[in-house]
Amino acid sequence: MSKELNISPILAQLLINRGTKEVLSARKFLKADLKDLRDPYIFQDMEKAVDKILKAVNNNERILIYGDYDVDGITSVALLFSILREFTNNLYYYIPNRFQEGYGLNEEAIDIAFKNNFKLIITVDCGISSIHEIEKANNYGIDIIVTDHHQPQKDLPSAIAIINPKCDKNYPFKELAGVGVSFKMAHALHLKLKKNQDDLWNLLDYVA
Repeated sequence: MSKELNISPILAQLLINRGTKEVLSARKFLKADLKDLRDPYIFQDMEKAVDKILKAVNNNERILIYGDYDVDGITSVALLFSILREFTNNLYYYIPNRFQEGYGLNEEAIDIAFKNNFKLIITVDCGISSIHEIEKANNYGIDIIVTDHHQPQKDLPSAIAIINPKCDKNYPFKELAGVGVSFKMAHALHLKLKKNQDDLWNLLDYVA
């Protein structure tokens, strides 16, 4: 494998140790292309999520991206913000204070969103366990799209759409990080709007 792929024996052995034992699969792994990406619409709620986002954009509604405070959450916010700002200027983000607000969507943030007339909140790297908070948002007339990768509880929140590989029977790879889930949403938006897929390369630094 080392000679056929022109890689060091150490890298070849590492690939083998991690289950990539065939030259063809190793070459595909090392020289991946955007065309190799899975269809983001495998997620059962992706169509609903994308349609809701585009409806909010077309109606010039205020959109809030709500992320976790760790690296996965911050990169998820940055990635989704960078893609959505191509379509709307009515876009904001919120990252909670780790020590004062804790993890996940919180009621104070929902109150702030309501007072500032936000109509759509997209959670990234959180939200799958925020059943009570999302119910409160619904009562305020705020729609929620949850993108997350954490293990869900028995009951799911009443969001317009939930994009989470761990609670989606259709999506085959269950170990996507939060920023990976955000990337799949960006991918879905690009496909829906028939944008140049090469633009997705610019987002991969966030994912990495």
